[in-house]
Amino acid sequence: MARFETIGMDDLISSLDMMGQTTGELAEKMLFAGAEEIRKAWRKAARLHGLIDTGEMIDSIGYSRKVKRAQDILSVDIYPMGKSKTTTKDGKHFTRGKPVRNAEKAFVLHYGSSKLPATHWVDTADDISGPEVENVCRELYEKWLEDNGYI
Repeated sequence: MARFETIGMDDLISSLDMMGQTTGELAEKMLFAGAEEIRKAWRKAARLHGLIDTGEMIDSIGYSRKVKRAQDILSVDIYPMGKSKTTTKDGKHFTRGKPVRNAEKAFVLHYGSSKLPATHWVDTADDISGPEVENVCRELYEKWLEDNGYI
């Protein structure tokens, strides 16, 4: 799947690094606040691309509540969780014989298949979320600077 990238955060990350805050409590707060903005953007992008069948996949988009740590790098996975138990055909709802992972549905909708064209909807979500993530992280950083007597 797509990876979230942003250019405007470089200065903020450098500042956090100089202050030794890249893996502390502030970094985790920023990570979860950013994850929430990305979750909202994924839901919005799915709707923009008309990817609503039963709504199960969109409703399942979330993120882990535990931070992954690889040395000095923190991350949180954001994706549709759980399984879809229903589907629709000709406007009627049916129970699936075998549930399908919502992440699998998202992957196929993003990249397409031999029968389904790619939508690249996660790329749209990343484009939508970039400025929002930057704003929320900058706000948290500025509040932390104020609370800790730096400004």
